[in-house]
Amino acid sequence: MIIGGGPAGHSAASAAASLGAEVTLIERDIVGGAAHLWDCVPSKAMIATGDQLARVNAGQTMGFTADGRIDIEALTARIADIEKRLNESFVGMLTNQKVRMIHGVGRLTGPHTVEVDTESGCETLHADFVLLSTGSRPRVPDWAPVDHERVLTTRDAYPPPAIPEHLIVVGSGVTGVEFANMFARFGSKVTLIVSRQQVLPGKDPEAAAVLEDSFLERGIDLLKGARASAIRREGDEIIVECSDGRVVRGSHTVLAIGSIPNSEGLGLEAAGVEVEPWGAVKVDHNLRSSVPHIYAAGDLAGTLPLSSVATMQGKKIAQHMMGLHKLPHRHLDYEKAASAIFTDPEIADVGLAEADAFASGRKVRVTKVPFSANPKALIEGDPRGFVKIVSDPATGVVLGGSIVGRSAAELISVIAVAVTNGLKVSDIWESVLVHPSLAESIAEAAE
Repeated sequence: MIIGGGPAGHSAASAAASLGAEVTLIERDIVGGAAHLWDCVPSKAMIATGDQLARVNAGQTMGFTADGRIDIEALTARIADIEKRLNESFVGMLTNQKVRMIHGVGRLTGPHTVEVDTESGCETLHADFVLLSTGSRPRVPDWAPVDHERVLTTRDAYPPPAIPEHLIVVGSGVTGVEFANMFARFGSKVTLIVSRQQVLPGKDPEAAAVLEDSFLERGIDLLKGARASAIRREGDEIIVECSDGRVVRGSHTVLAIGSIPNSEGLGLEAAGVEVEPWGAVKVDHNLRSSVPHIYAAGDLAGTLPLSSVATMQGKKIAQHMMGLHKLPHRHLDYEKAASAIFTDPEIADVGLAEADAFASGRKVRVTKVPFSANPKALIEGDPRGFVKIVSDPATGVVLGGSIVGRSAAELISVIAVAVTNGLKVSDIWESVLVHPSLAESIAEAAE
């Protein structure tokens, strides 16, 4: 029994069904999940539109003249079509695997019983194993009076009813910088409130610096060392007050300050499932809760909040439920999960970070190659950024890496495979890659 059809839920359903399990999937909205289809996919669709617009408007540098504008109705229809097609794909796949799907709201009423509210009534079901994968929702602090019109959560902006004249983005983590990047591309004046002294705290400072330079060149204001403490609306104007006394005025503001696990109303107490103080379900390395046959995954498990991680968790949970843990298999290592930030330029990383290695006193070799020396980057007219590889100086094993530049989210896969499988830098540079390609810089950094 799976409650929640997001990345973890539908991947677990598919994997368990392929292993011979009788699977029931309960989803209250759309299969694919809110985080995947309402957050990740719409935001990346909007970012892709903004990137395309930027390329059109930069046409003179590529040898042609052009002009472009944003059509909100067409963009909304495009996002809805992508969501519809993905949902239909997920549903079709699970239907073919004979997964029973129930459209409704599920909750535990005991260790092995699940009650489901549907349009036709209430149904009680028995389950040998249960997976809870209900995701999360945007965090809204008490000082932020969200009205879904001008004071927005992230989910109100995919896309907004109109392009903001001046958008104030509260939060400079991954989501915040993506919003700042996206709406600046759409023509909005953007102010990004940065609570620390660099955007993307915890990421490679060199990568953050490249992004900050790009933002400043594009007219994005960075309010560093500022922490928002109050928001108020005066007519069509939004006023954001910071704890140090600074005030920012704009037409809209969007909150990008984290999320809260959707653990309320799941009947966790009735089933004896323990919960962390912040609402996540307590899990072990196999993602089992305090009740061994009840699992939690994705944002509800409080682990690394990435759709890709949730998808892999779902597969691993299905294998564990079906007894494959008795055979040798690789547990999830969250420190080896690749991640990307879809800004301009893109930023991606995996494994051990250079700053973390030096902070811990670990000896590493760090090699860096700029895209300014890459033929394909020059052909594409975008030589910004670099490839950085972190390796063990004694063995040559690849420990991590980061990429800043065009297609970084795709390129990081090469380093991610190396990190996950313990490959050496020689395994990368001895590979014969395509010329000209951006990937050649990865081989050069390895060499």
